[in-house]
Amino acid sequence: MSVARQVVVEADGGSRGNPGPAGYGAVVIDPATGEPLAEAAEYIGVATNNVAEYRGLIAGLSAAKALFPDAGDALRVHVRMDSKLVVEQMSGRWKIKHPDMKPLAARAAAILPPSSVTYEWIPRAQNKHADRLANEAMDAGRDGRTWEASASTAALDTPSARTASAPPPVQGPPGDQAAGAARARAALAAARGAAAPEGLFPMPGAQEPEPPAEAAPVTGSAAPAPEPSAEPSAAPDPEPSAARVVPAPDSSAARVVPAPEPSATPQTGWGSAPDLGAPATLVLLRHGETALTPQKRFSGSGGTDPELSATGRDQAERAAEHFAALGTVQEIVSSPLRRCRETAAAVAARLGLDVHVDEGLRETDFGAWEGLTFGEVRERHGDDLTAWLASPDAAPTGGGESFAEVAERVAAARDRIVARYAGRTVLLVTHVTPIKTLVRLALGAPPEALFRMELSAASISAVAYYGDGNASVRLLNDTSHLR
Repeated sequence: MSVARQVVVEADGGSRGNPGPAGYGAVVIDPATGEPLAEAAEYIGVATNNVAEYRGLIAGLSAAKALFPDAGDALRVHVRMDSKLVVEQMSGRWKIKHPDMKPLAARAAAILPPSSVTYEWIPRAQNKHADRLANEAMDAGRDGRTWEASASTAALDTPSARTASAPPPVQGPPGDQAAGAARARAALAAARGAAAPEGLFPMPGAQEPEPPAEAAPVTGSAAPAPEPSAEPSAAPDPEPSAARVVPAPDSSAARVVPAPEPSATPQTGWGSAPDLGAPATLVLLRHGETALTPQKRFSGSGGTDPELSATGRDQAERAAEHFAALGTVQEIVSSPLRRCRETAAAVAARLGLDVHVDEGLRETDFGAWEGLTFGEVRERHGDDLTAWLASPDAAPTGGGESFAEVAERVAAARDRIVARYAGRTVLLVTHVTPIKTLVRLALGAPPEALFRMELSAASISAVAYYGDGNASVRLLNDTSHLR
C-alpha cells in the first residue's frame, strides 16, 4: 500500500494589461512545516489574468505530482488560490463557459485524480509566495530573460516553522560580518517558529470558499481575475516551463521538474502593454568614510555628526569623477547629516547641480550605542542588542529608532522623491540603513535581509521605480569607481 502524502499547492498568475505581458507562479508546500518543496514560474507572453492563473494551477499540480511520482492515489493535494473563478470552476460549482478556459481546466483536471485534489479560495494577502513568483516571471519577461529559480527571492516572504539552531558567537557589527547576520537570522527564525501554529496548512475537504471582498486592483501585484466575459480568445500552451525542488527532511523522493523545450519564442519586453514611460531611477551613494567608519562604530543621526576623513574626501571625489563620466545623474538629494552633504557637494560641483536635502534620508538614531563598537554594545547592553537583532520593532538602548520606524521614514522619503522626479535619474547620498532599506523594500524581502547585505563606504547601488508600482534593483555595493 502506498504511503499517504499530503501537500499544499499555492498558485497565482497575473497580466499587466489584461491582456498584456503575463506570467504565473506556483509553490508546493509541506502542510506540517510550511516549508516550500518546489517552485515554478514562467513568463507566458501576452495573455489575460485568467489564462495566467490556470497556467499557475497546472504548473503547481504538475510539480506536486513530480515530487511524489510513486504516490499514485495516495497523494492528496490541497490547492489554495486567490482566484475565485478558478477555484469555483475547478470545484465544479461554476460552469466553464469560455472556450479558451475549457482546455486549460481539462488539462489541470487530468494531472491528478479528481478525488486527490481539493480547492480553497484565500485572500490575496495569504498568497504572497505565488504572487511574487508570478511577478518575478513577468519581470524576467519584461527584461528579455527567463525566470531562474536560483535567483528567486519569493521564499523570503514565506514564514517558516523551522526551529533555529543555537546561534554562533557574534563578532563584528551587524550587516557587515557573517556571524552577526547568522545570529540575527537564528533569532528571527526562532521567534517565527515559536509563534507558528501547529499544522500551518490544514488539509480540509472541499469547502465553500469565502467570497472575496470588493477592492481596487493592487498596483504592482498580479491583478485580480476579471469576470469570465473579459477573457480573450487565445489560450497558450499550458505546459509549465521551469521548476525548482527544495528538499525537505522527509522529501527524499523529491526531484527537479524538468523544463520542456518551448514550443514558440515568447514575446519579450512590454509588447502591447501600455507605455509606462521611463522609470524614476534612484542611484544610491553611501557617503565617504569618516573617522568612525574604519573602526566599525555605530554612527547614526543621534551622535556627533562627523565630517569626512581624508580618505572619505578622496572617495567623494572619485565618485564625482565617476558620475561626471557617466553623465546620467539629473538631480541630487542628500541626507541632512554632514558626511552626506560633503559627499553630495563634491558630486554637485562636478555636475553643476544643486543639492536638495531630505530629512527622511538620515541614518538611524542608535541612541546610547552611538560611537560604540558592536562588541562594546554587546558587553554594555547585551539584552537590548539581542532584542534588536531579533525584531525590527526593537529600538537601541536609550530611545533610538527601530528598523521598523526607519523603514516607514525611508519609504515616505522614497515616495516623495519618486513622485517629484518621475522619469529622472536621481542621486541619493545617504547612509547604510536607508540604502539597505530601499533595496529590501524593492525586493520585498523581510527585515532580516538588512543583515545580509554588505555596503561599503562610497559604494553605489541603484533601484528603478516604474509607473505601475514595480521596482527593479539594478546595482548593489558597486565600488569599482574607487579602484
